[in-house]
Amino acid sequence: MEANIEIRRLLDVMPASGRMTTKIVSKPEQSQVIDAAFPLPWGQDRPIYINFDLWGRLTKPQRDLLLLQKVAWLTGVRWFKPDIYQGVALAGLLGALVESAQSDFVGVAVGVGLSAIALTRIWRVNKSSESQLNADLAAIKVAQRRGYSETEAAQHLLTAIAAVAKIEGNSSLDFIDLIRCQNLRAIAGLSPIGVPDSSDF
Repeated sequence: MEANIEIRRLLDVMPASGRMTTKIVSKPEQSQVIDAAFPLPWGQDRPIYINFDLWGRLTKPQRDLLLLQKVAWLTGVRWFKPDIYQGVALAGLLGALVESAQSDFVGVAVGVGLSAIALTRIWRVNKSSESQLNADLAAIKVAQRRGYSETEAAQHLLTAIAAVAKIEGNSSLDFIDLIRCQNLRAIAGLSPIGVPDSSDF
């Protein structure tokens, strides 16, 4: 597969928000078909690494949905949004700065500790199964704007997860991928049982 041609095609598949924040990078030495590092707050670009030799073993619809899911997950990671954990992190940092100006080392330790706890929680939320399920749903919505039906998009993403595991030599799916597959089966009409909305795994 010609990487540059496929990258241009994938850029057309991506939503505009994804083209602004993510970057597709050819990485033939990696063992994963597609991979992306967890985006850090100070990172400008959010690269998606693809091994195009392995990528070419997937069907075009599978490739489309895998890319859309990865883009949705990356753009869905929000370090700076107004919620309780970001508020606690900011308050802890501000408290640490104030206490350090007053040479109160206990206050500094408490402030830094609060910030660390809040940042760890933000990290865990963005790495959870819920964030992956949300990315799946976002990918399916974008795919519908690209000519796929909801059922087709769910089926293609479902088969892509299994195909990637096989290509990468994984004998079984991990816990999060099993949850994703069950949810995608329900969306595709292949199973009456989905994942409850209120689940927090």
